[in-house]
Amino acid sequence: MKFNSFFIPVFFILFILIFSLSTFIPALSEYGYVSSYYPNNYTNSINISSSNFIWPAPGYNKITSYFGYRNAPTSGAGTYHGGIDIAAPTGSNIIACSSGIVTFADFYGANGFTVKIENGNLTFLYSHVSPTFLVHVGQYINKGEVIAKVGPKNVYNVPNNPYKDSNGNPTNGATTGAHLHFAIRKDGQAVNPLNYF
Repeated sequence: MKFNSFFIPVFFILFILIFSLSTFIPALSEYGYVSSYYPNNYTNSINISSSNFIWPAPGYNKITSYFGYRNAPTSGAGTYHGGIDIAAPTGSNIIACSSGIVTFADFYGANGFTVKIENGNLTFLYSHVSPTFLVHVGQYINKGEVIAKVGPKNVYNVPNNPYKDSNGNPTNGATTGAHLHFAIRKDGQAVNPLNYF
């Protein structure tokens, strides 16, 4: 059986083309042109999960308390944790992980100052936020929009606030320090937020 002289140059060209692409695509990804090569915890970008939600605390990925049962960290905090706590300093941006309507923006007991956003059967809670609200009830929020800032540990002028630190100063709900408590409720039931990221 003889090889047709036409197939040898075609085979050579295909080989060169495939080799070039295999080195060219990763090179593009290094400079941000092919975003799928970035890991999910790349802190200089907005992280989008496979379920199309955005991480609510850009640049901050350390979780200090996970979803589920735990030892209560302070008086008034539950042993069942209906969300996750993300370590972030006071004043850090909090962004909407999903689009939706603001249904609550006020003090919410142990959660302290809280913003709730609803989208269909999902409710997203962003708690221990700054009392200087950036959104209002009834406002439509786009995914990725800054909706709040991480609040301080201590807050004042909250009527009947039962939460206090060891010095007797009022706190932003049941908290030992500045952080974002992030929770998701599906059909009214708490679910693990990490299942969505």
